[in-house]
Amino acid sequence: MKFGAVSTVLSIWFVSLFAREPIEPLPQHVEYDRAKAELGRKLFEETLLSRDKSVACATCHSFASGGADPRPVSVGVEGKKGNIQSPTVYNARFNFKQFWNGRADSLRAQASGPIHNPVEMGMESRIVEERLNASPEYRALFKKVYGTGRISYRQAIDAIVEFEKALVTPNSRFDRYLRGELKLNDEEMRGYRRFKALGCITCHNGINVGGNSFQKMGLFIPYKYQKGIPDRAAVTKDPRHRNVFKVPSLRNVALTAPYFHDASAKTLEGAVKTMSYHNLGTELSPEDVKAIVAFLKTLTGETPEILR
Repeated sequence: MKFGAVSTVLSIWFVSLFAREPIEPLPQHVEYDRAKAELGRKLFEETLLSRDKSVACATCHSFASGGADPRPVSVGVEGKKGNIQSPTVYNARFNFKQFWNGRADSLRAQASGPIHNPVEMGMESRIVEERLNASPEYRALFKKVYGTGRISYRQAIDAIVEFEKALVTPNSRFDRYLRGELKLNDEEMRGYRRFKALGCITCHNGINVGGNSFQKMGLFIPYKYQKGIPDRAAVTKDPRHRNVFKVPSLRNVALTAPYFHDASAKTLEGAVKTMSYHNLGTELSPEDVKAIVAFLKTLTGETPEILR
Protein backbone atom coordinates (compact mmCIF):
# COMPACT_ATOMS: atom_id res chain seq x y z
CA MET A 1 0.00 0.00 0.00
CA LYS A 2 1.38 3.39 -0.96
CA PHE A 3 1.96 6.16 1.63
CA GLY A 4 -0.93 8.28 0.29
CA ALA A 5 -3.34 5.38 0.66
CA VAL A 6 -2.08 4.66 4.19
CA SER A 7 -2.56 8.32 5.12
CA THR A 8 -6.12 8.26 3.78
CA VAL A 9 -6.95 5.10 5.75
CA LEU A 10 -5.56 6.61 8.96
CA SER A 11 -7.53 9.83 8.41
CA ILE A 12 -10.75 7.86 7.96
CA TRP A 13 -9.96 5.84 11.10
CA PHE A 14 -9.43 8.95 13.24
CA VAL A 15 -12.62 10.58 11.90
CA SER A 16 -14.60 7.44 12.74
CA LEU A 17 -12.98 7.36 16.18
CA PHE A 18 -14.14 10.93 16.94
CA ALA A 19 -17.59 10.11 15.57
CA ARG A 20 -18.00 7.44 18.24
CA GLU A 21 -16.97 9.74 21.08
CA PRO A 22 -19.49 12.18 22.64
CA ILE A 23 -16.71 14.70 23.37
CA GLU A 24 -14.67 16.43 20.67
CA PRO A 25 -11.15 17.83 21.11
CA LEU A 26 -10.67 21.58 21.04
CA PRO A 27 -8.88 22.89 17.94
CA GLN A 28 -5.15 23.35 18.51
CA HIS A 29 -5.29 26.72 16.74
CA VAL A 30 -8.12 29.22 16.30
CA GLU A 31 -8.34 32.16 13.94
CA TYR A 32 -8.49 35.67 15.37
CA ASP A 33 -7.16 39.15 14.63
CA ARG A 34 -4.05 39.40 16.81
CA ALA A 35 -3.84 43.21 16.85
CA LYS A 36 -7.50 43.58 17.83
CA ALA A 37 -7.17 40.83 20.45
CA GLU A 38 -4.10 42.46 22.06
CA LEU A 39 -6.04 45.73 22.31
CA GLY A 40 -8.98 43.76 23.67
CA ARG A 41 -6.80 42.23 26.35
CA LYS A 42 -5.72 45.69 27.51
CA LEU A 43 -9.39 46.76 27.65
CA PHE A 44 -10.34 43.53 29.46
CA GLU A 45 -7.95 44.55 32.25
CA GLU A 46 -8.86 48.26 32.15
CA THR A 47 -10.56 49.75 35.24
CA LEU A 48 -11.44 52.91 33.27
CA LEU A 49 -14.39 50.92 31.95
CA SER A 50 -16.07 50.90 35.38
CA ARG A 51 -17.88 53.89 36.87
CA ASP A 52 -15.68 54.29 39.96
CA LYS A 53 -12.59 52.89 38.19
CA SER A 54 -12.35 50.05 40.69
CA VAL A 55 -13.00 46.93 38.58
CA ALA A 56 -12.30 45.51 35.14
CA CYS A 57 -13.57 42.50 33.23
CA ALA A 58 -10.55 40.58 34.53
CA THR A 59 -11.60 41.33 38.12
CA CYS A 60 -14.40 38.76 37.80
CA HIS A 61 -12.74 36.50 35.23
CA SER A 62 -9.33 35.69 36.67
CA PHE A 63 -6.75 34.21 34.32
CA ALA A 64 -5.20 32.45 37.32
CA SER A 65 -8.53 30.77 38.18
CA GLY A 66 -9.37 29.26 34.83
CA GLY A 67 -11.08 32.41 33.57
CA ALA A 68 -13.62 32.34 36.42
CA ASP A 69 -14.01 34.08 39.80
CA PRO A 70 -12.71 32.21 42.87
CA ARG A 71 -15.20 34.14 45.03
CA PRO A 72 -18.79 32.91 45.56
CA VAL A 73 -20.06 36.07 43.87
CA SER A 74 -18.18 38.88 42.19
CA VAL A 75 -17.80 42.34 43.69
CA GLY A 76 -18.51 45.28 41.39
CA VAL A 77 -18.48 49.07 41.62
CA GLU A 78 -18.84 50.61 45.07
CA GLY A 79 -18.38 47.15 46.61
CA LYS A 80 -21.73 45.87 45.33
CA LYS A 81 -22.09 42.10 45.27
CA GLY A 82 -23.55 40.09 42.42
CA ASN A 83 -26.21 37.41 42.77
CA ILE A 84 -24.63 34.53 40.84
CA GLN A 85 -21.20 32.95 40.48
CA SER A 86 -19.17 34.25 37.54
CA PRO A 87 -18.58 31.50 34.94
CA THR A 88 -15.36 31.02 33.04
CA VAL A 89 -14.65 33.12 29.96
CA TYR A 90 -12.25 30.46 28.63
CA ASN A 91 -13.60 28.64 25.56
CA ALA A 92 -16.77 30.78 25.75
CA ARG A 93 -16.71 31.14 21.96
CA PHE A 94 -17.97 27.53 21.79
CA ASN A 95 -21.02 28.08 24.06
CA PHE A 96 -24.39 28.17 22.30
CA LYS A 97 -25.55 30.95 24.67
CA GLN A 98 -23.80 33.24 27.14
CA PHE A 99 -24.50 33.83 30.87
CA TRP A 100 -25.99 31.18 33.17
CA ASN A 101 -29.51 31.91 31.94
CA GLY A 102 -28.56 32.22 28.27
CA ARG A 103 -29.82 35.77 27.90
CA ALA A 104 -27.10 36.63 25.36
CA ASP A 105 -26.87 34.85 22.02
CA SER A 106 -23.28 35.83 21.28
CA LEU A 107 -20.03 37.05 22.80
CA ARG A 108 -20.77 40.49 21.35
CA ALA A 109 -24.12 40.63 23.17
CA GLN A 110 -22.49 39.32 26.35
CA ALA A 111 -19.61 41.80 26.41
CA SER A 112 -21.81 44.85 26.98
CA GLY A 113 -23.80 43.23 29.78
CA PRO A 114 -21.32 43.63 32.66
CA ILE A 115 -20.27 47.11 31.48
CA HIS A 116 -23.84 48.44 31.68
CA ASN A 117 -24.91 46.41 34.73
CA PRO A 118 -25.26 48.84 37.70
CA VAL A 119 -23.94 46.21 40.12
CA GLU A 120 -20.94 45.22 38.02
CA MET A 121 -19.29 48.10 36.12
CA GLY A 122 -22.16 50.60 36.02
CA MET A 123 -21.11 52.44 32.87
CA GLU A 124 -22.78 54.17 29.93
CA SER A 125 -21.47 53.78 26.39
CA ARG A 126 -21.00 57.56 26.13
CA ILE A 127 -18.78 57.71 29.22
CA VAL A 128 -16.69 54.79 28.00
CA GLU A 129 -16.05 56.71 24.79
CA GLU A 130 -15.21 59.92 26.66
CA ARG A 131 -12.66 58.21 28.90
CA LEU A 132 -10.95 56.29 26.10
CA ASN A 133 -10.80 59.34 23.82
CA ALA A 134 -9.25 61.36 26.67
CA SER A 135 -6.28 58.95 26.67
CA PRO A 136 -3.50 59.67 24.13
CA GLU A 137 -2.35 56.06 24.53
CA TYR A 138 -5.73 54.61 23.63
CA ARG A 139 -6.24 57.05 20.77
CA ALA A 140 -2.95 55.88 19.27
CA LEU A 141 -3.78 52.20 19.80
CA PHE A 142 -7.26 52.46 18.27
CA LYS A 143 -5.88 54.53 15.39
CA LYS A 144 -3.38 51.77 14.64
CA VAL A 145 -5.97 48.95 14.81
CA TYR A 146 -9.10 50.62 13.43
CA GLY A 147 -7.65 53.51 11.43
CA THR A 148 -10.05 56.10 12.87
CA GLY A 149 -9.40 59.32 14.72
CA ARG A 150 -12.12 58.90 17.31
CA ILE A 151 -12.78 55.82 19.45
CA SER A 152 -16.31 54.44 19.45
CA TYR A 153 -17.91 52.19 22.04
CA ARG A 154 -18.62 49.70 19.26
CA GLN A 155 -14.90 49.45 18.50
CA ALA A 156 -14.08 48.87 22.17
CA ILE A 157 -16.57 46.00 22.37
CA ASP A 158 -15.29 44.60 19.09
CA ALA A 159 -11.74 44.45 20.49
CA ILE A 160 -12.85 42.81 23.76
CA VAL A 161 -14.81 40.17 21.83
CA GLU A 162 -11.77 39.45 19.64
CA PHE A 163 -9.72 38.88 22.80
CA GLU A 164 -12.39 36.57 24.25
CA LYS A 165 -12.42 34.59 21.00
CA ALA A 166 -8.71 33.93 21.55
CA LEU A 167 -9.22 32.46 25.04
CA VAL A 168 -9.13 28.83 23.95
CA THR A 169 -7.32 26.20 26.04
CA PRO A 170 -6.21 23.38 23.72
CA ASN A 171 -4.22 20.19 24.22
CA SER A 172 -5.67 18.94 27.49
CA ARG A 173 -4.61 15.39 28.29
CA PHE A 174 -8.11 14.27 27.30
CA ASP A 175 -7.89 16.07 23.95
CA ARG A 176 -4.58 14.36 23.33
CA TYR A 177 -6.15 11.02 24.28
CA LEU A 178 -8.94 11.65 21.75
CA ARG A 179 -6.33 12.38 19.09
CA GLY A 180 -4.52 9.14 19.90
CA GLU A 181 -1.41 10.90 21.24
CA LEU A 182 -1.43 9.40 24.74
CA LYS A 183 -3.27 6.95 26.97
CA LEU A 184 -5.15 7.85 30.14
CA ASN A 185 -4.17 5.96 33.27
CA ASP A 186 -6.48 3.25 34.62
CA GLU A 187 -8.30 5.50 37.10
CA GLU A 188 -8.83 8.31 34.58
CA MET A 189 -10.15 5.81 32.04
CA ARG A 190 -12.47 4.25 34.62
CA GLY A 191 -13.72 7.74 35.51
CA TYR A 192 -14.49 8.50 31.87
CA ARG A 193 -16.38 5.22 31.49
CA ARG A 194 -18.42 5.91 34.64
CA PHE A 195 -19.01 9.50 33.48
CA LYS A 196 -20.65 8.05 30.37
CA ALA A 197 -22.39 5.08 31.97
CA LEU A 198 -23.99 7.10 34.78
CA GLY A 199 -25.43 9.68 32.35
CA CYS A 200 -23.23 12.72 33.05
CA ILE A 201 -22.42 12.71 29.34
CA THR A 202 -26.07 13.41 28.48
CA CYS A 203 -25.53 17.11 29.32
CA HIS A 204 -21.75 17.41 29.33
CA ASN A 205 -20.76 16.56 25.78
CA GLY A 206 -19.52 18.15 22.57
CA ILE A 207 -16.48 20.32 22.04
CA ASN A 208 -16.96 22.26 25.31
CA VAL A 209 -18.07 19.27 27.42
CA GLY A 210 -21.22 21.31 28.09
CA GLY A 211 -22.28 24.82 27.14
CA ASN A 212 -24.65 23.56 24.46
CA SER A 213 -27.98 23.09 26.27
CA PHE A 214 -30.15 24.10 29.23
CA GLN A 215 -30.89 21.78 32.13
CA LYS A 216 -32.81 21.93 35.39
CA MET A 217 -30.72 21.88 38.55
CA GLY A 218 -32.48 19.15 40.52
CA LEU A 219 -33.81 17.11 37.62
CA PHE A 220 -34.52 14.01 39.76
CA ILE A 221 -34.23 15.25 43.35
CA PRO A 222 -35.30 18.91 43.83
CA TYR A 223 -32.58 21.47 44.45
CA LYS A 224 -33.13 24.51 46.65
CA TYR A 225 -34.68 27.39 44.70
CA GLN A 226 -33.45 30.91 45.49
CA LYS A 227 -35.85 33.69 44.64
CA GLY A 228 -34.29 36.40 42.49
CA ILE A 229 -31.55 34.20 41.07
CA PRO A 230 -31.08 34.92 37.33
CA ASP A 231 -32.15 31.51 36.03
CA ARG A 232 -33.79 30.74 32.70
CA ALA A 233 -37.20 31.77 34.11
CA ALA A 234 -35.86 35.32 34.48
CA VAL A 235 -35.57 35.36 30.68
CA THR A 236 -38.63 33.36 29.60
CA LYS A 237 -40.96 34.34 32.50
CA ASP A 238 -42.02 30.69 32.52
CA PRO A 239 -42.20 29.24 36.07
CA ARG A 240 -41.29 25.82 34.68
CA HIS A 241 -37.84 27.25 33.98
CA ARG A 242 -37.00 27.95 37.61
CA ASN A 243 -33.58 26.51 38.48
CA VAL A 244 -32.92 25.91 34.78
CA PHE A 245 -29.47 27.04 33.68
CA LYS A 246 -27.10 26.69 30.78
CA VAL A 247 -25.08 23.53 31.33
CA PRO A 248 -21.58 24.79 32.19
CA SER A 249 -18.51 23.67 30.31
CA LEU A 250 -16.35 21.23 32.25
CA ARG A 251 -13.17 22.27 30.51
CA ASN A 252 -10.57 23.41 33.08
CA VAL A 253 -13.11 22.58 35.79
CA ALA A 254 -10.33 21.64 38.20
CA LEU A 255 -9.30 25.34 38.19
CA THR A 256 -12.70 27.02 38.54
CA ALA A 257 -13.92 26.32 42.09
CA PRO A 258 -16.36 27.12 43.63
CA TYR A 259 -18.99 25.35 41.54
CA PHE A 260 -22.60 25.83 40.41
CA HIS A 261 -24.56 29.04 39.96
CA ASP A 262 -24.72 29.47 43.74
CA ALA A 263 -21.09 28.48 44.45
CA SER A 264 -22.39 25.92 46.95
CA ALA A 265 -19.82 23.24 46.06
CA LYS A 266 -16.37 24.23 47.24
CA THR A 267 -14.53 21.20 45.84
CA LEU A 268 -14.68 19.13 42.68
CA GLU A 269 -15.49 16.06 44.75
CA GLY A 270 -18.41 17.89 46.35
CA ALA A 271 -19.69 19.04 42.97
CA VAL A 272 -19.62 15.49 41.58
CA LYS A 273 -21.55 14.16 44.60
CA THR A 274 -24.16 16.93 44.44
CA MET A 275 -24.78 16.56 40.72
CA SER A 276 -25.06 12.77 40.89
CA TYR A 277 -27.60 13.06 43.71
CA HIS A 278 -29.80 15.85 42.35
CA ASN A 279 -29.47 15.36 38.60
CA LEU A 280 -28.90 11.62 38.30
CA GLY A 281 -30.84 10.51 41.37
CA THR A 282 -28.02 8.37 42.70
CA GLU A 283 -25.36 8.44 45.40
CA LEU A 284 -21.94 7.56 44.09
CA SER A 285 -19.45 5.31 45.82
CA PRO A 286 -16.21 6.93 47.00
CA GLU A 287 -14.40 4.96 44.29
CA ASP A 288 -16.65 6.39 41.57
CA VAL A 289 -16.23 9.94 42.86
CA LYS A 290 -12.45 9.55 42.92
CA ALA A 291 -12.36 8.12 39.40
CA ILE A 292 -14.66 10.75 37.89
CA VAL A 293 -12.63 13.54 39.49
CA ALA A 294 -9.48 11.98 38.03
CA PHE A 295 -11.12 12.09 34.57
CA LEU A 296 -12.29 15.69 35.03
CA LYS A 297 -8.75 16.76 35.82
CA THR A 298 -7.67 15.55 32.37
CA LEU A 299 -9.82 18.36 30.89
CA THR A 300 -7.37 21.06 32.00
CA GLY A 301 -5.90 22.58 28.85
CA GLU A 302 -3.00 24.82 28.03
CA THR A 303 -2.98 28.52 28.84
CA PRO A 304 -4.51 30.41 25.89
CA GLU A 305 -1.80 31.34 23.41
CA ILE A 306 -2.54 35.06 23.71
CA LEU A 307 -1.82 34.96 27.48
CA ARG A 308 1.53 33.17 27.26
